[in-house]
Amino acid sequence: MPKLSAQIASAHVTTVRLNTSDSVSLDTDALVVGIHSGADGPRPAPGAEGLDAALGGTFAATLTALGAKGKAGEITKVPTLGALPAPVLVVAGLGEEPGEDGHDPEVLRRAAGAAVRALSGTSRVALALPAATAGQAEAVATGGLLGAYAFTKYRTTGDVPEPVAEVTVLSAAEGAAAAVERAAVVAESVSLVRDLVNTPPSDLWPARFAELAEQAAAEHGLSVEVLDETALREGGYGGIVAVGQGSARPPRLVRLAYSHPEAAKTIAFVGKGITFDSGGLSLKPSASMDWMKSDMGGAGAVFGAIVGVARLGLPVNVVGYLCLAENMPSGTAQRPSDVFTSYSGKTVEVLDTDAEGRLVLIDGIARAAQDDPDLIVDVATLTGAQIVALGWRTAGVMSNDDELRQEVVDIAAAQGEGAWGMPLPAELRKGLDSAVADIANLQPERWGAMLAAGIFLREFVPEGVRWAHLDIAGPAFNKGEPHGYTPKGGTGAITRTLVGIAERYSR
Repeated sequence: MPKLSAQIASAHVTTVRLNTSDSVSLDTDALVVGIHSGADGPRPAPGAEGLDAALGGTFAATLTALGAKGKAGEITKVPTLGALPAPVLVVAGLGEEPGEDGHDPEVLRRAAGAAVRALSGTSRVALALPAATAGQAEAVATGGLLGAYAFTKYRTTGDVPEPVAEVTVLSAAEGAAAAVERAAVVAESVSLVRDLVNTPPSDLWPARFAELAEQAAAEHGLSVEVLDETALREGGYGGIVAVGQGSARPPRLVRLAYSHPEAAKTIAFVGKGITFDSGGLSLKPSASMDWMKSDMGGAGAVFGAIVGVARLGLPVNVVGYLCLAENMPSGTAQRPSDVFTSYSGKTVEVLDTDAEGRLVLIDGIARAAQDDPDLIVDVATLTGAQIVALGWRTAGVMSNDDELRQEVVDIAAAQGEGAWGMPLPAELRKGLDSAVADIANLQPERWGAMLAAGIFLREFVPEGVRWAHLDIAGPAFNKGEPHGYTPKGGTGAITRTLVGIAERYSR
């Protein structure tokens, strides 16, 4: 995917290789191994066999002297002083030794990611972490590749370390080659989303995002349709038009479609794509505005996922809708108390122009229903209430189908992404009543605001259509320090989950 990525960020793409060599003999710039914590000190994990002999019997003593405990997330660098071909040994803590189920893939992802992040500026890194199965090999590769991510397009100083150029995964597991290839595709899709989220709104506005989608469609065999502001107005997309009318950069609705001749199911993804959110006339405080370039994270995840699905060639039909607008205050902006007619035909009273994401989503959801999908999944950085309820790393999952909600949560967990099922309490619907329209875009009380937003969206899902909503307001952007394979800034959250949903429905 370098061609597309080069349009929005650095052209750098970390490559990944599979190797079955012994870790102590591998020619590389840095070797990563794992250790477990134990009552009598750290213990080598699978992949670290032979190191003690190669280091003259000093491996355990060196770790103890350096204070290594083997706790998950711990990284210790050890110079090999010529005892190994690799000049640097990086020891990643994996926590306690696993039980019968083996190593948790997410522990391996985070360890690989943290180790590779710690090796920024190193050209070649070999990962000799536990990889006895294809799934473990994929986890190690995914974590390593995501940990190698760096967004450097706007850096001009010479002190920025070059990202890791090559990651080698050591594994002889059956199916490891295919698993590592999948990891490369998925990691590149996540990195694409990170690039989009990190790109400043001066360089990523609705029409520009649409251009990137058209380019991706040409590269990956997708069909694409872009509705500009005239087509949106004429087509009755009142929500997208209303949100975008205050900006000098008009809105777009992008429909991307991937089809497979053997597909038995069709799924639709709908993403909130507010390329910058000032709050509109209901202006945000300045402290809440500086990271609102990330408000297109939902559309980014949909975009990255459908590109990944196409590259993987999954036997499922996937339609993705990118609901793109810039929410700005001006003399043409929508006003609190305005009423518009949505694509579904329902009228909406706008009580707060900063509750705009749901207004573009309802048009996308109603349009997606016309594709007769087996399910619709929308993704959005929708509410600050999600962060209050679940924190920065856990997405809220709501649905009109209890089994689907749990299915999405389970798929997210399998991909290593935090998600938690949330209810849609019937009593909150009354708070969305409007005196002048079919529904208001906001309830007057703060309590249960994430759930009320989900209830609002559900009102625009046609009867009989299975639908799930993921609120990723916190997970989409990391304002804190990097951790595991997650960088500061755009995270690419839920992209892997969407690919996992597509895989589930390709069976």
